[in-house]
Amino acid sequence: MDLQLPTPTEFPAFPYSPPYDIQISLMRHLYQSIEDKKVTIIESPTGTGKTLSLLCSALTWLSDERERAKKGKLKEVVRDDGVKAKYWVIEQTLDKMRREMEADEQEYEAKLLKARKREEAMRRASKGRVNKRPRVAQTSSQEKDDDDVQFLPETDQEPDEGTIHISPALQALMAKVDKAMRTESGRPTDTEEEITCTKIYYASRTHSQLSQVLPEMSKLKLPTKIKVVNRHSAYSLPHKRGIDLDEEGKCDSGSTRAVSLGSRKQLCINDDLRAKALELDEACRERLGEKDGMRCQYLPPVGEEEKILDFRDQILASPKDIEDLAEAGRLANTCPYFASRRAIPQAELVTLPYNLLLQKSAREALGIDLKNQVVLIDEAHNLIPTLLSLSTTRLPYATLLTSFQQVCVYVSKFKTRLSPTNMIHLKKLVLILDSLQKYVGEWMIARSKEKEKTEIMTAAQLMQRLGRRVAGINLLEIEAYLKQSKIARKIAGYSDRVEETQKHPATERQSRRGAIPPLHAVEEFLLSLTNTSADGRITFTLIDLPGRECTVEMKYQLLNPSPHFQEVVEEARSVVLAGGTMSPISDVVNQLFSYLPSEKITTFSCGHIIPEANLQTLVISKGPTGGELEFKADKQSDPDTIMRLGQVLLNFASIIPAGMIVFFPSYKFLNTAKAQWEKSKTVEKFTTKKEVFFEPEESAQVEKVLQEYATAVRTPAEEKKRGALLFAVIGAKLSEGLNFADDLARGVVIVGLPFANLASPELRERMKYVKLLEDQRGPISREKGQKDAAAELYENMCMNAVNQSIGRAIRHRNDWASLLLLDRRYTTSSIRNKLPKWIGSRVVLTETFGRAVKEMGIFYKGKRV
Repeated sequence: MDLQLPTPTEFPAFPYSPPYDIQISLMRHLYQSIEDKKVTIIESPTGTGKTLSLLCSALTWLSDERERAKKGKLKEVVRDDGVKAKYWVIEQTLDKMRREMEADEQEYEAKLLKARKREEAMRRASKGRVNKRPRVAQTSSQEKDDDDVQFLPETDQEPDEGTIHISPALQALMAKVDKAMRTESGRPTDTEEEITCTKIYYASRTHSQLSQVLPEMSKLKLPTKIKVVNRHSAYSLPHKRGIDLDEEGKCDSGSTRAVSLGSRKQLCINDDLRAKALELDEACRERLGEKDGMRCQYLPPVGEEEKILDFRDQILASPKDIEDLAEAGRLANTCPYFASRRAIPQAELVTLPYNLLLQKSAREALGIDLKNQVVLIDEAHNLIPTLLSLSTTRLPYATLLTSFQQVCVYVSKFKTRLSPTNMIHLKKLVLILDSLQKYVGEWMIARSKEKEKTEIMTAAQLMQRLGRRVAGINLLEIEAYLKQSKIARKIAGYSDRVEETQKHPATERQSRRGAIPPLHAVEEFLLSLTNTSADGRITFTLIDLPGRECTVEMKYQLLNPSPHFQEVVEEARSVVLAGGTMSPISDVVNQLFSYLPSEKITTFSCGHIIPEANLQTLVISKGPTGGELEFKADKQSDPDTIMRLGQVLLNFASIIPAGMIVFFPSYKFLNTAKAQWEKSKTVEKFTTKKEVFFEPEESAQVEKVLQEYATAVRTPAEEKKRGALLFAVIGAKLSEGLNFADDLARGVVIVGLPFANLASPELRERMKYVKLLEDQRGPISREKGQKDAAAELYENMCMNAVNQSIGRAIRHRNDWASLLLLDRRYTTSSIRNKLPKWIGSRVVLTETFGRAVKEMGIFYKGKRV
């Protein structure tokens, strides 16, 4: 289509007038990047209205794209095909087509309006009665268990009596005939029912981050999709079947069609299943195929989907976050997990967590097709670690042994009932498991006598060590068989039944359902071995626990995050990575998009909306006595270094009003400093200045500490105490995603640099890998002082963590704070250049501690109210 959309100079949908200049710039940049089908990386500090700006720009483009599609359809009608028509004939044809398209839209929006009214009626009715859970017909589990057919592979299941096998080609032909017949008879076709549209996939890391998206979207002033029509007008649209217009003849869609996708854990409304299942995903899958009344009561019977389609319309009729979706599902007695999946084709905005977008298997399970769609990933500073984490698989030795035993028992039991094809695949699987468990057992004995308890190898090296017979097996073929036959669940089900029959009474047998089959872990590990050998490593680690027999954990670690994300980039129309702190942006480009030509990538980094006088950034390289401040790993247990740090922080606590947050590079360093300060009474000195809090290592305690810290900050200052002091850890629970606005953080202190442990075998392998890639690209001309790829990766990982901690302070336009970087290494240009751009231009290097104290005094004096 050759209709190019011009980049708007204004965005009327933006709810606040006028937008800040940086918001207009961001929206224009994003709009143009989507239109030009580019990958873009956007850095916009928290407090600049990033989410609102991203939504406004993306949905404005979507609205314009919808209009462009209509014009394209109209253009197709009048395309010169050799037949010359009179002008009035063309106009009449176009006018008729416009009215038909608008009538179709009006009919669909009226359908959603009915769904909204139906939902509201259910809410009113629910307030006046007690909702009872649907009754479930119970069938004797003994009767079910007596039939061994259920444990046969899917490919060996006997068809029901009277079932006729139809080839895929014949099925496709029959579908075409059926569609044609329904079209001629005037009945709706599948295409009409399952309409699809261009959409925005909006992904973020956590559910709490995604919960902020829909409220922001509701603020936008997006144009209505349907024009106001007066039913008494001579130019009214035809009143098609099922349309209910209001008194003025309007049919307003109200808002963008949106759906929130979540996991079963978040959306399951079957309380019995949630209470009893060992693993909810697996238990849910078991209940999908149950017969004789054991199918989940919140799913309609197969072939009777009207109920779930009605609920799908309710989802699309009014945007719902995860909590709203679960509540609506309870009212409708319909599964929100599966209904939300059915809403994807017709949705214009789909919000979902990272893992559902980034994993190909998850996208396929949900029916997500990214072809020509817009992918917007917020909080994208987490993207690379997430990609690497999602591709990491672990296989404990005990799980491997259990799988091997279960497969052997299963093959022995069913060998006379399995088809030759199944037996061939299962024998290959037995050979792989047998060779692997023998090799691991021998490795464990040999390694137990050595000092080094870890070994790293490639997938190819492991396959060679398992012997020639295993090396010749096609793992992709085995993986395809495991998926198609669902044999892992069959084998686990049969093994559980045998074990339960021997050890557990019948009344306890249902409580064991829902456990993940051990063979699934093996399946994931084998699939990892099919990746490009150079992109991953396998780590064998000997685990020797006191009082227990030593064991081995096998782990596959992906070294290159790019290939898995490349599928998303190649399918989507445009990919947007956005975050409050994306610096250093060059690191993101190098790790994820090195294969793309430079003209396909754009970047945008804006300043902060706060006045320049509201932010102070000081690099402090010397202590009160003139000694250099440097907190490298080998100095973090030095008593003199810790005492010097205590003196610095005591001085700061006397100057910084209200809340002061101090970030340490690690829990180990924080705990060492805390122990020494308690011994030397330094902690008592801190308490004379501010109330003191430490970040807990247990997640359950975080909320309590935060509440107590906030209360202490907001308590009217005594004559000596001035607020609260919170000690935290970079990259831990308090360094990301939390909002320390206003008095909660008038000063943020970063102690040292959180470089990762170079002794980690996994980190060393990743650094070796990026260095190898750099060498393969040929000679590189570096600027003076520029490091190689491995050193750059190591430094970038550190600065990514620092930048996230820094961003905790400034949260809105009128906020103000001082950022204090304690370590002489911050004076080097390579480190400072990796700070966020909205900070980098304001950094002041203080030659002495006295200069730093003076600068702080001037800054805070100017902020007194």
